[in-house]
Amino acid sequence: MPSLFSRFSVEPDALPWLEQRSWHPWLVIGLVCIGAFVGQLDATIVQLALPTLSHAFEVPIQKVSWVALSYLLAFASFLPIFGRLCEMVGRKSLYLVGYALFIVATALCGLAATFEQLLVFRFLQGMGGALLGANSISILVATIPAASRGRALGFFAAAQAVGMSAGPALGGLILVGLGWRWVFWVTVPFGALAMVVGWLALPRSRIAGPRKSFDWTGALLIGPALILLVATLNHASHWGLLSAPTLGGFAISAVLLGLLVRHERRCTSPLIDPRLLQSAGFRFGAMAVTLAYGLLYGTFFLMSFALEHGYGQGPAQAGFRLAIIPVAIGLSAPFSQDIRQWLGRTRIGGAAMLLCLLAIMMMRMSVGLSPYHKAIDTVAFTLIGIGLGLFIAPNNNATLAAVPAELSGAAGALLNLMRVLGTSLGVALGASSLTWRLEEVAGTDRGWNAAGSANLLTAVRDSVPLLGLIAVAAAIAAWAAARSTPPEPKS
Repeated sequence: MPSLFSRFSVEPDALPWLEQRSWHPWLVIGLVCIGAFVGQLDATIVQLALPTLSHAFEVPIQKVSWVALSYLLAFASFLPIFGRLCEMVGRKSLYLVGYALFIVATALCGLAATFEQLLVFRFLQGMGGALLGANSISILVATIPAASRGRALGFFAAAQAVGMSAGPALGGLILVGLGWRWVFWVTVPFGALAMVVGWLALPRSRIAGPRKSFDWTGALLIGPALILLVATLNHASHWGLLSAPTLGGFAISAVLLGLLVRHERRCTSPLIDPRLLQSAGFRFGAMAVTLAYGLLYGTFFLMSFALEHGYGQGPAQAGFRLAIIPVAIGLSAPFSQDIRQWLGRTRIGGAAMLLCLLAIMMMRMSVGLSPYHKAIDTVAFTLIGIGLGLFIAPNNNATLAAVPAELSGAAGALLNLMRVLGTSLGVALGASSLTWRLEEVAGTDRGWNAAGSANLLTAVRDSVPLLGLIAVAAAIAAWAAARSTPPEPKS
């Protein structure tokens, strides 16, 4: 099998005069940030467009949710596989292929004539996103000097936040003015530009050591395991956390992942290097990534219901209000490395989550209770965004520093996988808690769409403490990761 991939590994080098410029690393950072921006922009715009797509294709809202889920399933199941392939073939090659696949699939989504076609194109789009996610952080690690890596990861987190915040506002304008097809087409020019810049500016991959065979058994195990895990997380609120389908889905995925771990320990060229999981710093850091994104998307989920269905705000107004969170992330993330150096690498995670806890307490006291909830929630959204902005990049930096440099590609791919799992976890926990509390306050025979606004706000308020538990767990995991990782070079 080595010869199959070695024949494919033909990479163009960067233009020599570009690599010699002092600003070349910043060009690479900008390129990777475009990918982060496009991915988050697409995700948030599509979420906003789901009701419109339900009407356009005449499918129920439960079925149209697969437009978002098909992307997540492809991204999660293929990302570890592509992370291994990029080490064998070369990061630049697969990164450019990822951009090409993402652009083509996105354009096809806008041309879809049937709902089934849209799901297929979204799955292909998820594969392209997985190729980008498998390489983005590893390209930064390989190109940016260690002393500047924390700042680069801060800009990467900021680009994701800008994409998240632009999605609701831009999506609302596009849906009203141009129609749902342009929701997909709007990201195509950004991807095309990034592909051209990547071809010219990215250095050729340096593949250390002899090429090894591809772990086909690991790929066959991890794909179904992650697909089942993500699908179960996303449907747990409909099935119930203790229902047979939910428990069965978790059990089967756990068995498949257990078989994967057992196989990887014995495999000579594993899909996921066991040395990653042997590092306590990486294990705790990956857990912190999952919890941080669970906190972010759990907040999005609960507060979107409070704003739209509790207070009766329109989708556009609610979107602009919730955009405060990613805007605050984007503004604070580039300075997270400076704050980290001031507070210390073991304290930054706890300090960031303290801001999030303060925001959660404010939401707990204001939702459905205070006549000044708009002002209080605005401050709370700002604080939770700043907290996450100060948390994500330093934790990612510490997590990557916990593994040997030759494993940075696999480590970066797994961090992006944890981000997707965290997204699904946050929505699943938020939806399950909201459903349970609504059953308590409004009766078991009434769903959220039939409950009154007062009952809905009560259910959201009672679910907010769950976010606090996630924040505490994230702070502990980040502290443990920093304690288990040697200090990085000072900038």
